[in-house]
Amino acid sequence: MHVSSSPGAVRALVVLGALGALLLTGCQGAPGGGSGAADPTGGRAATSPAPVRTSGYGAVFLAVDECSSFGRTSFTEVPCTGERAAARVVARHDGTVRDGPRCPATTDFVLHISEQRPSADEDGDGTVPRGYACMRNLQPPHPGDPGGGGGPRTIVGDCVHDLGDGRVRETRCDGEGEHAPQYRVTKAVDARSKCPASTALYVRLGGTSPVGCARPV
Repeated sequence: MHVSSSPGAVRALVVLGALGALLLTGCQGAPGGGSGAADPTGGRAATSPAPVRTSGYGAVFLAVDECSSFGRTSFTEVPCTGERAAARVVARHDGTVRDGPRCPATTDFVLHISEQRPSADEDGDGTVPRGYACMRNLQPPHPGDPGGGGGPRTIVGDCVHDLGDGRVRETRCDGEGEHAPQYRVTKAVDARSKCPASTALYVRLGGTSPVGCARPV
């Protein structure tokens, strides 16, 4: 199993004042603060799942509303009422993040589950299929919330800072992150022409409203 939860770099089109100078940049990257490649799905780029030791608890491994232990690269499924429970599954899909459905907007991080053939699995068929679980922390902080500075998706209410070389990355809007916020996404639309006149940055979000309209903080 492998997890990707850190905010990644996003690309955007920056409009600089009346001169209309443009800085071309694009999308989101993987779940921690390092640079990430643009992800055409609108989520942060996820690394390939890598096998790790796992242990199932429920009838299906990490089904919706079940919980995982602490740990992002090696983790187990645990009772949600137990002291080891850290996050709850809000959506679960087979396959890969790139090819599958998007996680809910306020997902805090994604657990990537590589295909396993353990001696005991959730349904007794000898395999745990490759997939991914969209996770929400049981307790704050919630980096996937608007302005939270993380999560696998950039959404309305999130802030970004300039990385240089035409790239930006999500950061906390309250200024408590490693980098101060420079722009806030105020609206999601289906075309740049529908953004307000005050828009200074266009961020590709993906989905049915793929353009994020951002203005200086």
